[in-house]
Amino acid sequence: MLTGKGGVGKTSIAAATGVKLAELNYRTLVMSIDPAHSLADSFDLDTELFQVQTSDPLPINERLAIMELNIQKEIKRHWKEISSYISAVLRTTGITGVEAEELAILPGMEELSAMMYINQYRREGRYDVIVLDAAPTAESMRFISMPTTLDWYMKHIFPFQRNLLKAVRPIANRVAPFELPTDSYFLNIRDLFEKLEGVDEIMGDPKVTSVRLITNPEKMVLRETQRAFVYFSLHGLTVDTVIVNRLLPANVTDAWFKEWHTSQEKVLTEIEEYFAPVPVKRVPLFQHEVLGKQRLEDLAQVLYPGQQDPSAVTRMEKSYTFAKRDGEYEVQVLLPFASKGEIGLFKKGDELVVEIGTLRRHIGLPRSMAGLQPGRARLENQVLTIEMKETQ
Repeated sequence: MLTGKGGVGKTSIAAATGVKLAELNYRTLVMSIDPAHSLADSFDLDTELFQVQTSDPLPINERLAIMELNIQKEIKRHWKEISSYISAVLRTTGITGVEAEELAILPGMEELSAMMYINQYRREGRYDVIVLDAAPTAESMRFISMPTTLDWYMKHIFPFQRNLLKAVRPIANRVAPFELPTDSYFLNIRDLFEKLEGVDEIMGDPKVTSVRLITNPEKMVLRETQRAFVYFSLHGLTVDTVIVNRLLPANVTDAWFKEWHTSQEKVLTEIEEYFAPVPVKRVPLFQHEVLGKQRLEDLAQVLYPGQQDPSAVTRMEKSYTFAKRDGEYEVQVLLPFASKGEIGLFKKGDELVVEIGTLRRHIGLPRSMAGLQPGRARLENQVLTIEMKETQ
């Protein structure tokens, strides 16, 4: 799963990753769930031709296919009863038919549709690797939290809601300003859930799923990348690589770029320090737009030189985890080779800073813990557990 702030180059890197995987003989699908699709553009395809194929994988060669989710087609395939009911309710408020259909596209439909395809292709064994060109960071965060939310709804709310409406529907429909949902609406929800069942295990298994964060060497972009890292860690996903895209090459020595070089080097140092021990890849700014198969191959060679395998599992341990036990918040940090005497600890803004000798680890805190202060800490089995307390 490749994600990052909008405009950092996710799609080009996703496409180049797919090209490399296919070159290594993997059956590969590159899937875009970004509403502003540009995957077909990155391969320099005729987008009008591609639109006919949208929401179905389009072969690039015998080992590589690409796919852009079209939410209108997805509604007809998977969300028909749900969308029809929402449209009908909206029309009773005076909203016209076309507007009602547009507003019936609820947030999350694209992300859930993508998960259904991932689950389907996983069950079928159709592809060896799926490269997910995710939406910008905020939507990606929603994407990873959906399986848990939907599972809770199906277990606790869905049965009660369905049974209650069965009982009251005949009476309520006589007095309500709009008809309550029919049972086919609930059958549609249940069918969707069955298609999604098990996808949370796929997402949370570091042997199967990894997250790669794409960033640029700019302070504002880095801040969003750091927040994403915290959020993915909070949800139990493993970030195995950070890719810094569009670095000014060292041979660009024009005086006009001097300040850019200085600021980029400063941000790079911060990136290395913040994300350690997660590896950081550096990708230079190319002289031309990365467009078409040849230029994607050039980018792939920089990203994965030689026979380097993009699908290799390089990292399974989580850098840190957050927990709440007996009403107390804890941060657990993996610190191999550290000893008690060399560990220092302090808080800076909404970050927890752990010092090991001359090295520093910056840990961004979720909002629920950002106002707390570090209390007692203990090191056991290479894991540092830090208790977070309210300020006295």
